[in-house]
Order: sequence, then structure tokens, then C-alpha cells
Amino acid sequence: MSTTTKREVTRADILPMEVYTAERRDWRAKLAEVKRDRRVEVGPVATFYFETYLTMWYQIHEMLFIEKGGEDQIPDELAAYNPLVPKGDELVATVMFEIDDPERRERFLAGLGGVEETAFLKVGGETLAGVPEADVDRTSAAGKASSVQFVHFPFTPEQAAAFKDAGTEVVLGFSHPAYAHMTVLTEPTRAALAGDLD
Repeated sequence: MSTTTKREVTRADILPMEVYTAERRDWRAKLAEVKRDRRVEVGPVATFYFETYLTMWYQIHEMLFIEKGGEDQIPDELAAYNPLVPKGDELVATVMFEIDDPERRERFLAGLGGVEETAFLKVGGETLAGVPEADVDRTSAAGKASSVQFVHFPFTPEQAAAFKDAGTEVVLGFSHPAYAHMTVLTEPTRAALAGDLD
């Protein structure tokens, strides 16, 4: 399956469940390899998982495998996950705030409202603001953030060209007052993500 430039999972891309079930272990191993350089920790509890066609293709198949909704389930899964496939002029990340202790997690998220609006990338010194996925408000009216966020980073052609240059420093972070953390992307991660950009 050639997936390097695919920007959408279509019905034609969905394997019959008996085929996927037989190949599931192999797909899991392949995806673990793909995801390795697409996972970036920022601060003590946040992890960005940068999505691609293949990660969303896999997620759709996993939902079909687990929920066993058959043909009727496929349109809903395509609609849910296709917005997270990068379209060539952006990077897209699922962001998770991972705290095992439930009480500590609740307290932490209660003070993190609007964090999805403060994600950024700095590419060669130029800042790109993250744009939260518009499907649902991920901060409650009471100001509590969701532990899972979806963020798009739109690029201009010039910014994409700079990102693709080997050795360009790329910084990923948040400017939220309660979680102002950042990290420099490793070169393998920058190179992996560069493939998402046209």
C-alpha cells in the first residue's frame, strides 16, 4: 500500500475484516515503527502524537475490529478520523495529558482551560500557532480542559520549505500560563514529519 501522499482514507482503502484480523499483528508492528518518530513529549505530562494517513487508517480498522459494526459503521469512522489526516499544508497531532492518579488529573485539567489554543511550533524562529480541531469544544464552560486534544498546525509554502530543510530547529510547545513547556524536535522526528508536507 503506497500511503506517502494519501490525504484521505476512503471506503476503497478499508480491508475486509477477516483480512485485517489475519494481518492485525503485522499492522500493529508496522504502526509501532511509524509512530516511534511521531511521538513528542512536551513537559512532564503532555505527549503529541503526530497523525498521518497510516495512523488514521489503522485507527479506523481498530475501531471496526473492536466494535464490529460492519459496513454501517464505516461512514462514521471515516467522518471521525479523516479530519486528522494531514492535507499536505499542515501537521496534525493528537495531544494527550497523561496523569495516572484520577484526583490529580482532575485538579490539573481544571486549571488548564484553553490549552488547545496555546500550542505552537517554531520553525527556524518563526512561530506557527496551533489551531484546535473544530469538531467539539475541548474546554468546558467551567474552564476544564479535556485530557485529549486535537491540534492542526497550518503552514505557508515558505514555512513548509523551511521545516523540510535538514537541521532546521523546530520547537514544539504551549504558552499556557499553567503549562508553559516546550521541546526541540529531534532530527528523526523533524524528518518523519516533513513527509506530511507537500
